[in-house]
Amino acid sequence: MRLSLIPRTGRFHDLFEESAHKLVVASEALADLLTHFENVEVKTAHIRDLEHEADEVTHAIYRQVHQTFVTPFDREDIATLAQRMDDVMDYIEGASTAIRTYGISQPTPAARGLADLIRLQCLQLERAVSTLRHRGRLRSILEQVKEINRLENEADTLFLNSMAELFQGEMSSVDIIKWRDVYRRAGAGHRQLRACGSHPGGDRPQACLAARPACLKREAPLPSFYSGSVD
Repeated sequence: MRLSLIPRTGRFHDLFEESAHKLVVASEALADLLTHFENVEVKTAHIRDLEHEADEVTHAIYRQVHQTFVTPFDREDIATLAQRMDDVMDYIEGASTAIRTYGISQPTPAARGLADLIRLQCLQLERAVSTLRHRGRLRSILEQVKEINRLENEADTLFLNSMAELFQGEMSSVDIIKWRDVYRRAGAGHRQLRACGSHPGGDRPQACLAARPACLKREAPLPSFYSGSVD
């Protein structure tokens, strides 16, 4: 049996899949909070606990980057994807905390819709992340990235309509301020989910998730990222 003194792949795939799954659980918890608006303290505390757990996973990914000699894909992409997924969790937790802190008595249909779209995006992200370990299936990630982008466009439309409705209805000024903050946090989550499939520089969609494994780059002088647009 050959022994290697150089750490090669670490636990990146396991950790990314764990992080993505926690996003799914948290997004489902947010959707449940807004659909079945009861036990708000308990439900928001659960989301806060998930955010803390996700932080630990993110820190573990960073440690693996420093401890692993040969990573499964570019170190920059690993760090960027980990950070963007962590940001999504922060926005989910921030929206739920705002709902509790502001003492909101009844969620709006728009809030339910935005939460459900985050949930759908997180499901697509989890599918994409689970494909990263399968070198021969990397191109299929583009389908999940396209769907994440489509859902983000749908969320953008809902967000803009929801913001307009705040100022066109009979809602009090205080409630407008509360809901504007909740909507903005949810909207930031949508945008960051889309960013999970983008190049760290922001100019080449799908590259962060669809990066080629490091072993392919050693075998041939191919670019780090798949080409093509998903817009």
